[in-house]
Amino acid sequence: MSDTTQSRTNTQTLSLGTALAIIFGVTLWRVLMLLINRTDLFVDEAQYWFWGQNLDFGYYSKPPMIAWVIRFFNTISGSDSTFWIRISAPLFHLATALMLIVTTRRLFDGEEGREIAPWAGVIFITLPAASLSAVLVSTDTIQILFITIAIWAFIGLTRRSSVSEALILGISLGLAFMTKYSVLFLLPGVGIALLTLRSARIAWRDVAIAAIVGAIVVSPNLWWNLTHDAATVKHTQSIARWSTGDSGTGPLKHLLNGLSFVGAQFGVVGPVVFYALLWATWRLVRGQSDDREKLLFWLSMPVVILIALQALFAKAYANWAVAAYAAGTILAVWLLYRLTKKGLVTSLIIGAVVAIVIPVLTVFALDVKIPNGDLVMKRYVGRSVVSLEIADIATTAKLPDIVASDRAVLADLFYTLKGKPFHIYARNFGGFPKNYYEQDFSLPADVTGPVLFVDSDPITCAEGQAELIKSWSPPFGDMKGTTLYAYRVPASCLAPKP
Repeated sequence: MSDTTQSRTNTQTLSLGTALAIIFGVTLWRVLMLLINRTDLFVDEAQYWFWGQNLDFGYYSKPPMIAWVIRFFNTISGSDSTFWIRISAPLFHLATALMLIVTTRRLFDGEEGREIAPWAGVIFITLPAASLSAVLVSTDTIQILFITIAIWAFIGLTRRSSVSEALILGISLGLAFMTKYSVLFLLPGVGIALLTLRSARIAWRDVAIAAIVGAIVVSPNLWWNLTHDAATVKHTQSIARWSTGDSGTGPLKHLLNGLSFVGAQFGVVGPVVFYALLWATWRLVRGQSDDREKLLFWLSMPVVILIALQALFAKAYANWAVAAYAAGTILAVWLLYRLTKKGLVTSLIIGAVVAIVIPVLTVFALDVKIPNGDLVMKRYVGRSVVSLEIADIATTAKLPDIVASDRAVLADLFYTLKGKPFHIYARNFGGFPKNYYEQDFSLPADVTGPVLFVDSDPITCAEGQAELIKSWSPPFGDMKGTTLYAYRVPASCLAPKP
């Protein structure tokens, strides 16, 4: 099958104007749906918001970029409503889709580039992962924009030396790192591309400029880690640790974990796009790829492969491979454009349906249920109800100091009870803190009176002074079926054990 000639007869033309109308239309839909979104902030979202109230160069589990972004939108709007906390998500996706169009045009010259570029934008804006992350605020949404900018600059540097584009490359990679450390998964593929593709090499001067600038950008976070017991690094290691086998598991379990991660990618970017990426992998193995296809492969699929290997031995969430899908989207679109008639249209239809449905689900989050009676959006509702119940208990018991150990409970307490006359603390268990709240907002030693302690497990104080005020189970949401206990206890009961 020929390439360019066949594509013109097999692929439906998508004009730039039509593509922009789709991209801006999808973005407008997402913004309007955010206005009437009925979900609570998810645990991570509430934590990111709280980080934004306490600006720093690093935090317990992530670099600082997402906190800065949320704080920016809260500041310009004068509001910390869920809408203004989340509004960056659809806007960043809009910027990434536009940047992918520009980047595709830079990589593919002439008519081919003009025809492929609009598809890259519309396919990205309708990826299932983009549709889900557009109704939440997450690090992935921010990071993929910086990665796309870095790819644009890198492609330009492969053609001509440029101080300005070397600066852009360094800054964008640095900002991607300041958003999420997973950008480091790109480095092996970049290294292979530089070693194996003459067309992917850039001037040593540009490499040096980008490296120095990138190091300057990330240095505040590295310094923060040095002065905070390497908290983010240790947390990252703890959630991504490799293991030769956990108790009760064997080789089959590890294999299934790896296959589960790979299978999940069909949901992350859609079945057609991920199939195209697997197809591109097969073409590379068989020696059928040209240099542009190889470059896009090395800037994308090694990320998926590395994290799939991680999944064989330890934990790996499906979204960890998102860094692959800037170059990966362009690669899939180009391959589908050249070699199939219906792939791009099919992918767009599937993505468009998801893009419409997910925002609707957030509006009817308290109504739409699955056959077993659980809400479809159960993970994203019911959290504020728990916090308000705790506030009522604390008010009735005249206990303004509230202590909890569960990160999910603490995250929503700080958000839902903001501005109310309570002091919220995390229980300090001693040793390396288990979360951000224990790290920076532990119950201080100077609080000696009785406090309200809320947990999902009963507590017994050594002094025998724990008074159970109430136990209850939330009526709906992620904590439905969990029994919560509210105790009046002396602060000393919650002190770290020696």
